[in-house]
Amino acid sequence: MNNTSRTDWARIDAMTDDEIDTSDIPPLTDEFFAKAKLRMPSSLATVAIHVDPETLAWFQLQGEQAEQHMAAALRIYAEAQKNAASMRQSA
Repeated sequence: MNNTSRTDWARIDAMTDDEIDTSDIPPLTDEFFAKAKLRMPSSLATVAIHVDPETLAWFQLQGEQAEQHMAAALRIYAEAQKNAASMRQSA
């Protein structure tokens, strides 16, 4: 399996925010933020995982709670996968 990216990262890095096409992303409304919840795990297990440097750097740039935010992102992903599997079984 070849995982080599064919993305022109130099071109992407050179783009300004205005040059990025976000037309397929709906705007975030007040209703969205009214329903939004920050979900943080109440307790954590200590594990060692391999994370690509760009992802780790992004989380670290978000502030001191990078590890907690990574755990929350993994939990949200796992819940979404469980819900999707449950819906497939119900159909």
